[in-house]
Amino acid sequence: MTKTDIEKILFIDIETVPLVYKYDELDENTKELWNKKWQYNKEVSAEQQYNKAGIYAEFSKVVCIGLGFYNQNKFRVKTISSNNEVDILNQFADLLKSHFNTYSHLLCAHNGKEFDFPFLCRRFLINNLSLPKTLQIQGLKPWEVKHIDTMDLWKFGDVKNFSSLNLLAHVFGIPSPKDEIDGSMVSKTFYEEKNLEKIAKYCQKDVITLARVYNRFVGLGNLPDEDIIFV
Repeated sequence: MTKTDIEKILFIDIETVPLVYKYDELDENTKELWNKKWQYNKEVSAEQQYNKAGIYAEFSKVVCIGLGFYNQNKFRVKTISSNNEVDILNQFADLLKSHFNTYSHLLCAHNGKEFDFPFLCRRFLINNLSLPKTLQIQGLKPWEVKHIDTMDLWKFGDVKNFSSLNLLAHVFGIPSPKDEIDGSMVSKTFYEEKNLEKIAKYCQKDVITLARVYNRFVGLGNLPDEDIIFV
């Protein structure tokens, strides 16, 4: 892969939380719709399932997007975080429109085709925002989506395989910095601690790990700390 190719990739990671923190705080209509989603699950109640609400775009929102891209041989990293999801999505759209606005530009995420890419598309539409060109993937079959998914790369055709980003970093011998939180703690950090900065730092580290894992797949070598610039 050439320098030009790598500069066409925007590495992303998103952090999401439920629109409403606790099941008991849901309004009656939303609660009924959530309950119907789980009505055929006899083993776990809809209330118990609510700890998964943050991964469903109809019931949750984006609170942070981590971004990384190569420019002039350096990997530049930034985060967009806010209590206001519309602000996040608009800033993200502006970045895409100004720097990643052609069909040759690609997004890269871990489990992106199952989560990050469709989640962002859905939240854009739910918030009555136009989809940036880079995210106009509606109607495409999974194999027609050109964006890069490092979990997909790791499957090698095995449709059953699920490997976390941290697991890939571990087996590749890539240092994955320990953090105060993990994905399961983002909602608590947002609603109880009200600490967006902590979430942003966690998201930022995941973007760096993502780029390092991707480099291993394409033989680009290591991404040393001295080549990372925080913007």
